[in-house]
Amino acid sequence: MKKLINRLNGDKGIWSFVALLALFSFMPVFSASSNLAYLGHGTGNTLGYLVKHLAHVACGFAIIYYVHKVPYHYFRSISKIALPVVWVILAITMIKGTVIGGANASRWIQIPFVGISFQPSALAALILYVFVARYLSKTRSEPIEFVQSLRELWLPVFITLIFILPANFSTTALIFSMVLMLVFVGKYPLKYIGIIVGSGIVFLSFFWVLSKAFPDAKLFSRVRTWESRIENFSTNKPDEDDYQIEKAKIAIASGKIYGLGPGKSVQKNFLPQSSSDFIYAIIVEEYGLIGGLGVLALYLLLLFRFVVASHKANTLFGKLVVIGLGFPMIFQAMINMAVAVELLPVTGQTLPLISSGGTSIWMTCISLGIIIGVTKKEEEIEQEQKEAARREEALQRLIDAQLEAEDEQNQNQSFSIEDKTNNPMNAVLNR
Repeated sequence: MKKLINRLNGDKGIWSFVALLALFSFMPVFSASSNLAYLGHGTGNTLGYLVKHLAHVACGFAIIYYVHKVPYHYFRSISKIALPVVWVILAITMIKGTVIGGANASRWIQIPFVGISFQPSALAALILYVFVARYLSKTRSEPIEFVQSLRELWLPVFITLIFILPANFSTTALIFSMVLMLVFVGKYPLKYIGIIVGSGIVFLSFFWVLSKAFPDAKLFSRVRTWESRIENFSTNKPDEDDYQIEKAKIAIASGKIYGLGPGKSVQKNFLPQSSSDFIYAIIVEEYGLIGGLGVLALYLLLLFRFVVASHKANTLFGKLVVIGLGFPMIFQAMINMAVAVELLPVTGQTLPLISSGGTSIWMTCISLGIIIGVTKKEEEIEQEQKEAARREEALQRLIDAQLEAEDEQNQNQSFSIEDKTNNPMNAVLNR
């Protein structure tokens, strides 16, 4: 075990907090999966879901390990090549996406010959963040021109968002917000950001108007769901989402300070998404306010390590990659917790590293692998600098020792102006 830990490069704080979140996830997932077990095969046995989650987490850590070994600057070129491929996958998903749990959103696609459902929007977000970081970190002799940035930056961003929007508004809004945050940090001109935000609002309004003109079109099938969620959030009108929120609030209130205890949740039998979207409510019910605040603290500590890693990165691309991949992870966690306590409408965002689900865990682990790869590079540079300083210090000691030896030798030698040589002219000179 010690040898394995020693082979892990990069920020040890990030490794530690990720491991703690992943280890903790087994208890709430094992408990909260009872609802799925009853609906799936009627036995209530959650062992199979626990084993499945274990496989997802194990694969996730293998992904982190192998990705963090790849030099992070390779992902500059990979993002440019992979983005058009993602567009094709998103288009296929929009047309032939799998319906999960009866939902009419085509967010998932079945991987051929494997039988695993995959959510391409998560991969698209990851690649898009790296792509934006790549654009912002390019060396320029002149300031950014808006027209040029429209073609090189915002056109790929909006193409990606257009493919995701019809099936998943919350993910589209999250990605767009994080891209805006990233370009702001990357010192993209503020006046241009204002134009882009205005354009996004105009496009979304146009999309909503089209949904009213063609209400039966498959492309706009989710618009009514978005409207109802926002409407029900601002009013007390009961519906399915309100039912979930009420059960989540009951679970949180039942937990009190210390919780009911591991596996003793009651509301897990009533919450439809108790092991994914609303797992935070089950955590608070079973582990109380202390457990809920503990999970929140782990995410905040992870955010702190991301800030430190970004500050230590010696390249602009490294700084932006850490921010672009790390901050959305924490922001998504905050959204999930806010939904559970009804601070936000239902969004369908999972709790990173804790909620069950392969796509969410694996995409999060790829992001973590890239981030740790950045910190590993900085550690390697720091180690090289320390070794160079040690070599220089050792060389200086050798030089000083040699000079001291020469000084001692010179001091031990006696000098005289008397000529002791056997000069044949001495007979004449001495006369």
